[in-house]
This record gives sequence, C-alpha cells and structure tokens, in this order.
Amino acid sequence: MARKKKPLLQNITIESIAAEGKALAHIDGKVLFVPQAIPGDVVDVQVSRIRRGYMEGYLTRLVAPSPHRIDPFCCHFGRCGGCKWQALPYPMQLQYKQQQVVDQLVRIGRLNLPEISPILCSEKTVGYRNKLEYTFSNRRWILTDEEPESLSEQELCGVGFHISGMFDKVLDLTKCHLQREPTNALRLFVREYALKHNLSFFDLREQHGFMRTLIVRTTSTGELMVIVVFGKEAEDNEESEASGKRNALLDALSEAFPEINSLYYVINPKGNDTINDLDCILYKGEDAIYEQMESLRFKIGPKSFYQTNSEQAYRLYSVVREYAREAISMMPEGYKPVIYDLYTGTGTIALFLSSMASKVVGIEYVPEAIEDAKLNAKINSIENSAFFAGDMKDLLNAEFIRQNGTPDIVVLDPPRAGIHPDVARVLLETSPKEIIYVSCNPATQARDLAILSQHYRITAVQPVDMFPHTHHVENVVNMTRI
Repeated sequence: MARKKKPLLQNITIESIAAEGKALAHIDGKVLFVPQAIPGDVVDVQVSRIRRGYMEGYLTRLVAPSPHRIDPFCCHFGRCGGCKWQALPYPMQLQYKQQQVVDQLVRIGRLNLPEISPILCSEKTVGYRNKLEYTFSNRRWILTDEEPESLSEQELCGVGFHISGMFDKVLDLTKCHLQREPTNALRLFVREYALKHNLSFFDLREQHGFMRTLIVRTTSTGELMVIVVFGKEAEDNEESEASGKRNALLDALSEAFPEINSLYYVINPKGNDTINDLDCILYKGEDAIYEQMESLRFKIGPKSFYQTNSEQAYRLYSVVREYAREAISMMPEGYKPVIYDLYTGTGTIALFLSSMASKVVGIEYVPEAIEDAKLNAKINSIENSAFFAGDMKDLLNAEFIRQNGTPDIVVLDPPRAGIHPDVARVLLETSPKEIIYVSCNPATQARDLAILSQHYRITAVQPVDMFPHTHHVENVVNMTRI
C-alpha cells in the first residue's frame, strides 16, 4: 500500500521562533515548524512529518521575504548545520533567546521570577569560537548543481562539518566564519596536502581511512594548538616505516604554519570520533596552550574542556562572581564562605571565585578534567581548593560534606541534561545560603529550579549569548534560601 503523500503548503506566513530555533506558523489548528525561515517570511513548505499536535516541514520557496530578513554572510548557509540564524538580525536573535528563557522558566518550571536582566550579547558575532573540529570524508555532501557520476574519487573527498541529521555526510567547507584565522588556511592546507599525496579520507560508513579529523584550538592570547587525528597508524600502501606519511604531513603543516604553538596527533581506530580515551602524542612544540582570565592562567591540553567562547565565558563567570559577592555581603563582616562548584570541569569557575572563599570544592565526573583543575590551581598558586572526580549523585553525600565543609554557596554548571534528582535532594538537605545555577539548557534548568524552589526563591536571572547565529543560550539563575 502506497504511503499517503504529504502536502505542500503554500503562502504560509511565519509568525515566530520556537524554543529549539525553528520558525513557527499555525495551520488549521496545528503548529508548523520550519527551519531556515524567519518571522514575517511568506513561504511554501513541504510537510515531512505529521503528528497529532504539530507538523514539520522544509522550505521549498521563499514567496516574499520578511522585512527583517538580511543576507547570510556565509556561502554555506542553508547546507551547513551551523549558524542557522544568519538571516535573522542579531538584535532579533537576542530577543528570541531572551524570550526562550522566560517561556521555559515560566511554562516548564512554573516559577515566580524577578525582572529578568537583558541578555548579555556577544561582542563578537563571528570568529568567536576557540575550538573547532573538522571531519574528513571520502563521500562528501554532493551539491545540487553537481553530477555525482562525473566526479572523480578525489573530487568526492571533503573536509568540514556533518550535515545536520546525517552522520555519514560532510559538507566540504570553503570558508567558515566561526574561528579566527589561520583556521581556514590550516584546513585547506591539510586538505590539499592529503589529496596531492594520495592520503585516503575517512569512510564514515565503512569506518576506514587514514585522514579522520582535524581539531584547531585557539586562545584569546593568540596561542594555537592543532590536533590531527588519523584513523590508523599508516596507509595500507605505505612501504617505508609506519610513521612516514604521517610525519611528512605533520612536518609540512609545521613548516607552513610556524605560529602553531602545540602540534599533536592521535590514532583513532574506534567507531566514534571522541579522543578522550586515546593517547594524544605531542609531535612538536609545547604540551599545552594557555588561556588568560584576569590574573588567572588556565592550561589547555588536547583533551581539556574550556568554554568555546572565551570572551563570553569571562562575562558569564563575572555574573556568577557578582551573585556570589552579593551573597557574601549579607554574611558577617570578614566572613569567607565555603563554595562548592558542582560539575566543575577543569575548575575554571571554582578558581575564579577562590579569592573570596575560605575554600572552594569542585566535583566533576571526568577524571582528566579534575587533573587539569588541580594543575590549574597549582599554576595560579591557589591553595584553598580541593577537586574530586566521581559521579555527582554518588560522591555528593553527607559524609563528603562532613569532610569538606558545609557549603555556604553552591554553583551548579551541569551538562544539558541538568542535575540528578539525588543531587537536588542533597542540596535541599544541606541547605546552602545561596545556589547559583548556570545552564546551557533553560528547559532542564527550569525543571531543576522547580524542585529547589521548595526552599529557595529566585532573586536574579541573567541570560548570556555564547553562540551567535544559533538558538542556544546560557542562563544564570541566583537562588536564595527562604
């Protein structure tokens, strides 16, 4: 039995932006979600999915552009999975991100909110990322004006980002605006070198090939780290020593870009691209690069986690510090609190707050991140810190608190999934004076705040834009014990 053909909807006026960044319209009582449209656009939409309360579709024709629509600055807009809001003026992006925070805290959390502070915009709307990872593919995304049958094996190769929703399709990038130069020059150099020397690009379906990924990390101080990830030790046709072609590529890269401070390589034969469980081999230069935040220096190795927008990370941490400072001002004069930084990562927030605390305690699931946190404390001569690796819901208990001190202030900065109910329970039992909740997902943040609001009231809300031209938003909420 043939499937019923889904409708083509014509002359649809886009009304708003939904929480996950897709444009929104209403058709016969149903919500219609459409990517790559903006409010005010009149569009034709091919419906791709129909559910009881909503439909999803894709734009087939822009009938009449919105008066707000601007020209995207990137030649890859519409195909690349990133920077989907380029056609939306930045002030409007901020408006919808602010509204997203309000809607989710009120609708999901049903929370009583104070006046929400205006979102902190990013001064850089391009070139703001300090880390990018590019994927090599021997079967890149074919553009609409290309004939696949006429392309050679080399012409089918590409280096870039995955097409949204397609693990095995990579868009070959000409220029990406997310990171400062020499990132584009680096990627194009490695691409051309690999093609010229017949180095095989990775086959994402069959999981084989030599060139796998390229990771570029930068700092606001101008330092540069490059990590080349190979799918295997050597090419199948390599006759000389196993490292011959690999070392030749790394030597050529180092010579072409003498500004590289730290050059690593990784051999990754696994079924996924993560390198956290693999050996990173330093090929040339320093073992790390360093980020500066006020007087603090943070060591960044190939596996280190650091907020990907350095300038906005500083503004985010400054908000946390200001909330902590306000809480301390309500304590006895001269009192220095115990501060817990839960989901501490490499200890950046904990160390940033250390000067105002008698002790900072950081907990993180990833052991390597905790080792980085301890090292960062040592680099900055911070002696009032203690860092622990383990599962938060298991580690944070009454005995842990007895040994490390009852927290006066707790900072939460969990992953997108939010905090475990057991963590919320311990916090309610421990009853710190202040909880500062940093979130990259206001929806799960709202759920957690609703639990904590049994004993706490929200006193401040500050959205922060870390990722211009995307729907993602960070949000900082301050809670005071009732």
